[in-house]
Parts: sequence; C-alpha cells; structure tokens
Amino acid sequence: MGTADFRMTRQRRMILQELRKVRTHPTADEIYVQIRKIMPRISLGTVYRNLEILSEMGIIRKIEGCGNQKRFDGNAENHYHIRCMHCGKVDDLPGDVVSGIIYDNGKMLGYHVLDHTLYFNGICKSCNSRKTEPRDNKNL
Repeated sequence: MGTADFRMTRQRRMILQELRKVRTHPTADEIYVQIRKIMPRISLGTVYRNLEILSEMGIIRKIEGCGNQKRFDGNAENHYHIRCMHCGKVDDLPGDVVSGIIYDNGKMLGYHVLDHTLYFNGICKSCNSRKTEPRDNKNL
C-alpha cells in the first residue's frame, strides 16, 4: 500500500487516539475492547487490519518478539522495550545509548542502518516482589 492509498478514516483515527492514550503497549484484543466502547459495531478484524496499516505507515509501532501476541505502541519513535517474563507487561526503556552503538557498528561494516529492533527481558518490580518464577516465553 502506497502513501497515496492511505486515508485517515474515522476508525483509524479512533484506534490511534485510544492507543496514544495508554502507555501499556496493548494487544489488538485489548484495543478492540476499548474501541468497542466508542464504536460498538466495529469488528475485531477491522481493528487488526487498521493497526497493521498504521504500523506499515510508521504512525505506530508494532512490537513483536515480546511473547506470542503482537503489541502496539502509539509512540512511533525508535525506542526500546523491556518485557516481564512472568506477567508479560511491556514498558518503554529510557535513553538511546544502544542506538548509537548499533548505528556506529553498522557504519564500520559499511552499512547504512535504517532501523533496528532490540528487546530486553526481565522480571517487573511487581512480579519480583512476589518472588515468582518466570513463565515459559511461549505462553506470553
């Protein structure tokens, strides 16, 4: 789909607006639940399709590699995420120290790095205080 084919429909606008209200990096199913409160007749397929389109256009970020469900981020800027291996929570990590290393090393190898993805895994503060064991990555 080229940029000429892109239209900011009412549905896309509402999905984007709801996604940008939260910092929880929701799944498509979670966004669907929120959107249904505003647009009761919207289908889950429509939410999935529009999230993919918004992601392809670079308006939002699709977070893969954080368990078996894709999550979405209203912040399309390149930044890092950390996932709790127990509860599946995803948070933003501050800073861009790693970004410089990636781009500098790419240049050393003769690459012009256009983008990169890096995820961190750990145990969140809440799960750590409960002294719980990490779940298998396949279940997140």
